[in-house]
Amino acid sequence: MKQRKHPKALPFLFFSEMWERFGYYLMIGIFTLYLKDTVDGFSMTEAEASDLYGTFIAFVFLTPFVGGLLADRVIGYRRSIIFGGFLMGVGYCLMSIHDLNMLYLSMLLVILGNGFFKPNISTLLGNLYNNEEYKSRKDEGYNIFYMGINIGAFVCNFFAAALYNSIGWGAAFIAAGVGMFIGIVIFWAGTKHFKHVDVIKPATGKDMPLLQIFGVILLPAIGFGLIGYFLPEPIVGSRSTDAFLFGCIPVVFFYGRLLYKSPPEEKRPIAAMLAIFGVVIAFWAVFKQNGSTLSTWADRYTDRAIPTAMLPTMKTLHLVDTIPYKKDSVVVMDHQFRTADKNHKEISYPNYYKNLKDEDKPKEGEAVYAFNTNIFQSVNPFWVVALTPLILAFFAFLKRRKKEPSTPTKIAFGLVISALSCLVMVGAVYASQNGAIKSSAWWFISSYAVITIGELFLSPMGLSMVSKLSPPRLTALMMGGWFLATSIGNKLSGVLSSLWDGYENKQNFFYVNFILLGAAALLMFAMLKWLNKIFKDYAG
Repeated sequence: MKQRKHPKALPFLFFSEMWERFGYYLMIGIFTLYLKDTVDGFSMTEAEASDLYGTFIAFVFLTPFVGGLLADRVIGYRRSIIFGGFLMGVGYCLMSIHDLNMLYLSMLLVILGNGFFKPNISTLLGNLYNNEEYKSRKDEGYNIFYMGINIGAFVCNFFAAALYNSIGWGAAFIAAGVGMFIGIVIFWAGTKHFKHVDVIKPATGKDMPLLQIFGVILLPAIGFGLIGYFLPEPIVGSRSTDAFLFGCIPVVFFYGRLLYKSPPEEKRPIAAMLAIFGVVIAFWAVFKQNGSTLSTWADRYTDRAIPTAMLPTMKTLHLVDTIPYKKDSVVVMDHQFRTADKNHKEISYPNYYKNLKDEDKPKEGEAVYAFNTNIFQSVNPFWVVALTPLILAFFAFLKRRKKEPSTPTKIAFGLVISALSCLVMVGAVYASQNGAIKSSAWWFISSYAVITIGELFLSPMGLSMVSKLSPPRLTALMMGGWFLATSIGNKLSGVLSSLWDGYENKQNFFYVNFILLGAAALLMFAMLKWLNKIFKDYAG
């Protein structure tokens, strides 16, 4: 009988995750635009929308801690995934109802749904690769799975722009919900291929009981969060940021206690995972600026004009940002032609023409036809899809020669490569004369290419690392720890982004990001000998 390279369940999990990410990134791509829309949205200011967005994505990646725990001990992975997917699908659809209370309800459903879905589908995939037939291909399996995530993330932004432009916000949010429900159906259809690895692992005498976890960890997290929120003055940016970071303290304490109470044979792998979790926070703090700082760069400092040859097609697909030109105009319109805030006062946004060369400006009353800013959110997933086969081939080449680096080594180099992407953006700042003229979109695209290589060395390797090192009874819980690190990094990315306006010389902002990632990389390399020894002993 011919040996299979990968489990039969992989395509089902791949497409389930692809459609789930289609829905999530479609929603995220238009979320702040919807909040700020004065006609059909909620007329929020830039600060209000950014703060709500940052808190939202932080909590989205915090709830996997709870979802992983419940799946491990009580619910099981399949039920958790289906339940979580259903909550998210309903949440996306409810966002189509223009009501602030309904918006908060839908956000809550998405936050809870992601907690049940995200850690458990990754854990289920890892379980499939735990037998001897597939064990050696676990990293490759996670890379393929990660490519599915990014196919969904790539195509969704085009659907969102076309649906919003032709029908409205509601249609785009409903499309996100439909994508999620398609993912659930695909997952259900593949049940027979992975139900054998959906094994509930009840708590043992070594584990903290669920009620105790809720009593001494989650309730204190709420209490700490309230303390952070009601401090006399914000410590880190805003009250919501303080509340979130304070609320994480008891959860971080839980993982510390888990390490302290674990039996001797589990201490080293758990310690290794927690060390890597701490280091990669820096990666997410920089990487997740794709929805803030880098989006700002694409919007204000990048030449987004659509080539003439592409314009008819883009207009047909409703993917054109039409920017009217009025000479010496001080009234600035964003891509929604928004000219007034909720108090009907003019909004002072940086004008697209402010740093556009005179020879590139249209005549009075005409317009520039540009790519929608949110479409630039598809650059990163495009590179993931394009580069994943090359990365896999590269590691396969090294593996055949028995030179493939260990998982920790891949993560360390991922941090180094990601740091280099910040230097590409330093080049973009110099090319634009510190924003005095627009930079070529190729700077932006090249920066994403570099950080995507770093991402492919790091992010799927992190998922694989958790699956390899976690004690079987703690797999989903430790996967929740990986997403906790992601959550903290997400929130810190907002803190870093808030510093943007304070840098008169924008290259210094990107130098700060470079130094942050460089320091994380040095720390990772300093731990590498210890981490590789643990991987050799426990992951084979």
